[in-house]
Amino acid sequence: MVKEVHFFTEMAYSAYSQEAAKEAGYTNLMFPNENFDPNRAGELYNIYFEEFAHASEAGFDGMMINEHHYNPLCMMPAVNLIGSVLARTTNKGKIVFLGNVLPIHENPVRVAEEVSMVDIMSGGRVVCGFVRGIGQESMATNSNPVYNRERFDEAHDVIVKTWTTPGPFRWEGKHFQYRIINPWMMPIQKPHPAIWIPGVASPESIIWAARHRYPYVALAPSIELLRGIYDLYAETAAEEGYTPTPDNRGYAIRVACADTDEEAYELGRNWYWQLGTSFGIAPRHWQAPPGYLTRAAQQGARQQERNATRQVNVTPGGPVLEYDQAQATYQIVTGNPDTVTKKLKYLMDIIDPANLILWGREGRMSHDDAMKNIDLLGKEVIPAIKDYQPQYQC
Repeated sequence: MVKEVHFFTEMAYSAYSQEAAKEAGYTNLMFPNENFDPNRAGELYNIYFEEFAHASEAGFDGMMINEHHYNPLCMMPAVNLIGSVLARTTNKGKIVFLGNVLPIHENPVRVAEEVSMVDIMSGGRVVCGFVRGIGQESMATNSNPVYNRERFDEAHDVIVKTWTTPGPFRWEGKHFQYRIINPWMMPIQKPHPAIWIPGVASPESIIWAARHRYPYVALAPSIELLRGIYDLYAETAAEEGYTPTPDNRGYAIRVACADTDEEAYELGRNWYWQLGTSFGIAPRHWQAPPGYLTRAAQQGARQQERNATRQVNVTPGGPVLEYDQAQATYQIVTGNPDTVTKKLKYLMDIIDPANLILWGREGRMSHDDAMKNIDLLGKEVIPAIKDYQPQYQC
């Protein structure tokens, strides 16, 4: 049963020239930043922060934020900085980091300190997510993709120990070494803020989350992959000696809600603003450079699906199908409040998540349309979803 619903937007820089992107053939990493206008970005930041603040008052239980680099998809290259703004511009609602890209950071203790600061400034409202990042993140920060998972694991361990072990203490690892760890900034929440692991369908990430008993948040994969994700989680949990509950399951989905199904259908097209996909076009090796994917991940269901469709969008989980096909596979949900509620209930029956993230604004969607979407979701859809008892079977 859904307990909390959070609002998400990538905070896209949607003002660049589509003609320039079409001529270049890609929309990220190597797309010249001369196409960026800081004044227009400032206007967009103001719009997005107003929408986040509105969501926090309109029925949502929190706000999800994330991090990407060298990509107009996302104006959050420093997720903790965005979180600090939300800590001061909102008075309630969780601030859900999904999340800090651990392998690209040279100092995970700094990440621990920054998240602690936001937790303090927000009055203990932080949910801390950790991610490996896509291959493009490694390329943007000159981080060797071969060590991506190793660095993720060790950075996670450093951060958790920093939050839970009184300092000073020493750390001597493979990728990180500290003579002294003794930060003064420690989170309000004890032993530390909740940790969630977002992903699409990487089997290793699902297994890792289950072994650590962290909730796994599926980031809008196609409906065909959904059940398999949480079946694998449950199998791993059983090996660890516990039975997962809805609290272990989260789901993020793109949703466009309007007064009529027809209006919402057109609104949903905003997820196709970057040359046909909300994630931008890129050569495949930017997304998964050599060494980034293990053999198990390469053979996983999501990667096989990506290979079969010759997918070249930059972020995993993005729509690669025609618009109507994306709707049919529930990668995008549109409709009036009743229609959206009915579709979401169908998804709840499949996975029964305690935490639902509604990706409710994207691309060149107008501010008025985004605010209307937030209102309809917050006032009509969310109450109905929280009252629903899913027909979920393990």
